Amino acid sequence: MPPSPKRPRAAAAAACPAMLLLLLLLLCLGWARGHSRGAAGLPPNATTPISIMGLMPLSQPEEDQKSKIGRGVLPAVQLAMDQIRNESLLKPYSLDLRLYDTECDNAKGLKAFYDAIKYGPNHLMVFGGVCATVTSIIAESLKGWNLVQLSFAATTPELADKKKYPYFFRTVPSDNAVNPAILKLLKYYEWKRVGTLTQDVQRFSEVRNDLTGVLYGEDIEISDTESFSNDPCTNVKKLKGNDVRIILGQFDEQMAAKVFCCAYDEEMYGSKYQWIIPGWYESSWWESWINSSQCLSKNLLTAMEGYIGVDFEPLSSKVIKTISGRTPQQYEKEYNDKRGDGQSSKFHGYAYDGIWVIAKTLQRAMKYLNTTNKHQKIEDFNYTNHKLGKIFLDAMNETNFFGVTGQVVFRNGERMGTIKFTQFQDRKEVKVGEYNAVADILEIINNTIRFQGLEPPKDKTIIQEQLRKISLPLYSILSALTILGMIMASAFLFFNIKNRNQKLIKMSSPYMNNLIILGGMLSYASIFLFGLDGSFVSEKTFETLCTVRTWILTVGYTTAFGAMFAKTWRVHAIFKNVKMKKKIIKDQKLMVIVGGMLLIDLCILICWQVVDPLRRTVEKYNMELDPAGRDISIRPILEHCENTHMTIWLGIVYAYKGLLMLFGCFLAWETRNVSIPALNDSKYIGMSVYNVGIMCIIGAAVSFLTRDQPNVQFCIVALVIIFCSTITLCLVFVPKLDKDLEEVTMQLQDTPEKTTYIKQNHYQDLNDILSIRNFTDSKDGEKAVLKNHLDQNPQAQWSTTEPSRTSKDPIEDINSPEHIQRRLSLQLPILHHAYLPSIGGVDASCASPCVSPSASPRHRHVPPSFRVMVSGL
Repeated sequence: MPPSPKRPRAAAAAACPAMLLLLLLLLCLGWARGHSRGAAGLPPNATTPISIMGLMPLSQPEEDQKSKIGRGVLPAVQLAMDQIRNESLLKPYSLDLRLYDTECDNAKGLKAFYDAIKYGPNHLMVFGGVCATVTSIIAESLKGWNLVQLSFAATTPELADKKKYPYFFRTVPSDNAVNPAILKLLKYYEWKRVGTLTQDVQRFSEVRNDLTGVLYGEDIEISDTESFSNDPCTNVKKLKGNDVRIILGQFDEQMAAKVFCCAYDEEMYGSKYQWIIPGWYESSWWESWINSSQCLSKNLLTAMEGYIGVDFEPLSSKVIKTISGRTPQQYEKEYNDKRGDGQSSKFHGYAYDGIWVIAKTLQRAMKYLNTTNKHQKIEDFNYTNHKLGKIFLDAMNETNFFGVTGQVVFRNGERMGTIKFTQFQDRKEVKVGEYNAVADILEIINNTIRFQGLEPPKDKTIIQEQLRKISLPLYSILSALTILGMIMASAFLFFNIKNRNQKLIKMSSPYMNNLIILGGMLSYASIFLFGLDGSFVSEKTFETLCTVRTWILTVGYTTAFGAMFAKTWRVHAIFKNVKMKKKIIKDQKLMVIVGGMLLIDLCILICWQVVDPLRRTVEKYNMELDPAGRDISIRPILEHCENTHMTIWLGIVYAYKGLLMLFGCFLAWETRNVSIPALNDSKYIGMSVYNVGIMCIIGAAVSFLTRDQPNVQFCIVALVIIFCSTITLCLVFVPKLDKDLEEVTMQLQDTPEKTTYIKQNHYQDLNDILSIRNFTDSKDGEKAVLKNHLDQNPQAQWSTTEPSRTSKDPIEDINSPEHIQRRLSLQLPILHHAYLPSIGGVDASCASPCVSPSASPRHRHVPPSFRVMVSGL
């Protein structure tokens, strides 16, 4: 018989109370056990774990650099946690680091983060963050979960934005942290002009932009900013074209090989250049990228030699005990022992200090809660507890201790760490210095940094302007010659003044001679001024000398040749113009003529000075290499005296002087047959004009061609002036001086040579006057004049003549004493009456070469209106 349907339900109903009783019993038993433990407290060695979320790549392939970082820091993390637990720093708590693999992938990293939030315990903080993109995504959402994150390897500058990432901290300095260190290095070597070369990647661009802000206002010029994507050669060439010597580079290893290959091609290496690049490249990084750089290994290494790398310091070099009680060197040994043959990472010290930062932060938070709110514990934290999250944030900002990586302190969440400088020397990197960001101190290790030259490279091509100046020995030699010339001129002046009353000197117009000497001395004096340049005088003085020396040379030239030409004009007026009325031509009138010439000079010079004065100008030439081999370029400069319309003013002066020279040549030609040396200097004037003209033309041409060679130019100008002045003075005065010396010598000797001297020198000149005029006296007139002459010379001067001369044929004996005595009886009275101012004068008709011999007896009866009185000769 089938069972009744109500029996199962009855059995079930009967079983329910039993099951409920069993469940209640279990619950009560569990409560009792828990209550018993709570009453008794935790065991002496037991601690409450507090969870820390660890985010890092762990499971990537072995060759992946990011996964190597994660695996490389784990031994350091374990060391820190063990040491903290042993020191009971967080008693009664212990750190429980729960690792989550982000695989350095944005999606997987974000999923790992949310899985930890949903399925894991309440994590008080986040430790880790290696890959920049994953870290930035997670860090941006931390505020919503009230979680503080501490990274040990994320160096991207983007994470420094505290408005976007207010709960993000890092124990490793950011890439931007090297910029203050670079600034300190630039100041240390006094580099004030730099250029940047940046790869078009956000990470490098951010560093470059921050560097621009750091250098702004520090008196350091960024003269050129170049960026590239793939081929840097064009940009390297531009840097060289802009004369950039100090190059701040931001690029990865692959591009670094290309950059240095281009630098080798452009010769941007060696003693003149300094490259400063990131120092975080792997060891021997160039060997991995040599094939992609398309240049020989030795060329690449040559260009790389001496570059300076800048990176954070993995471990402190100071032998000081850290917060763990160990020195950085002791810790490093423990780390190496713990990892064994496992993977190493340069971030292990920052991970080690990071665990200590978290422990110290929680310790400060515990103390704060104990003093302010004894009912709230750190384990009470949850993702909605904003108050505890803020306490953790403030406690981390107060971090300050000495760790294995140096002083650990935060400024706006950024680690103020230590930056090291390394230099590539002989195919290896050598540490040469470090920068302490906390103390803002740069320390260069003695005798470690090596530059390619004798001194650090210059930040630009140092252009040293070098004045092309006149050589002091040359100036001294020419000045000595000039002084000798002035002494000679002074001797002529003394001779002229002392003997001014002698007939020979008086007939040559001593006052005009003095002016000739004065003009020569002024010309000599101008040489001293032409030799003074910027090496002797200041710029203002040089500009004054431009005007002074021009005036002195111009006035000296006009004074000398003007006086000479004025004398010649008087001779021309006497011997060529037979129709002049009686007129006295004194030296004063000749001085007026010279003064008129000088007045024209003054008008030209004054107009020149007022309208367009001479100024000091500097002509710059192409740069030259330093002869001493220094890293500088020499730019020769040369001082000139110029103005706006220099050609016009020189043309006016040259034209006036040229006309003056032509006028002198004309007078010399017209008076060439006047054979009285005491009166006529036409032959010497012609020689002077010829010499001066030729020398001036040659000197002007050579001086123009040697414009850029001041020594040659000054030598040519000085020698031309010395030669012209000396020749002119000697041609005018040496003949007079010789005759005077001969006359004095013969007067001291009572010998037969005296007669010969008179015949050949003194009286022969007077005889030439009559020869030119074909002058012949009648017999009666000859006797009368001879009588007059004999009355003045009662003692016959021809007694010393050899008797044998009288026996010669009369035609052959034309120079016999008798003939000479006859001619002198006719010539001396004419000279006496015509040129000596003490007598009065002579008829102009007598002076004319056109007068016939038959007219000579009548010259005394020419009316006074046709006479010319010459006085003061």
